[in-house]
Amino acid sequence: MDFETVGAGDFGRSLRGVGLNLAVRDVTALCGVLETVFAMKSHQVTADFAIVTYGEDVFQLHSDGTYHSNPLLGLLPEAGARGAGLEIRLYDTDPDIAAKVGQAAGMHLLQAPTDKPHGLRECYLLCENGYAWVPSRPLE
Repeated sequence: MDFETVGAGDFGRSLRGVGLNLAVRDVTALCGVLETVFAMKSHQVTADFAIVTYGEDVFQLHSDGTYHSNPLLGLLPEAGARGAGLEIRLYDTDPDIAAKVGQAAGMHLLQAPTDKPHGLRECYLLCENGYAWVPSRPLE
């Protein structure tokens, strides 16, 4: 599928499995951070929407304004973190590199790269919307 040209209807009908849609204050800004820190690709980026790919995985970003008739609108805080408890795990990203690049890109390093007993080296980075991005690599 060509994510640069696919229409909304065709894109929506193509979605399967588990989906991830993040409501964000600034779609364009977060796309820039995700591209810089995690080498993600952003498609059809506008002030209101973007399709984002990470390897073969796809998810969506929507601006708050697109939530005008969404039942979650009343739950979105105007300030502060939004994603409390949500971990977006990126199993194909080196946490040591992501920690350095993420901080330089303005992300908050919540936990430095650490070897965990569940067999992964990971760190926790918070974007300005409060979502936790967790780049991980298997331990040798």
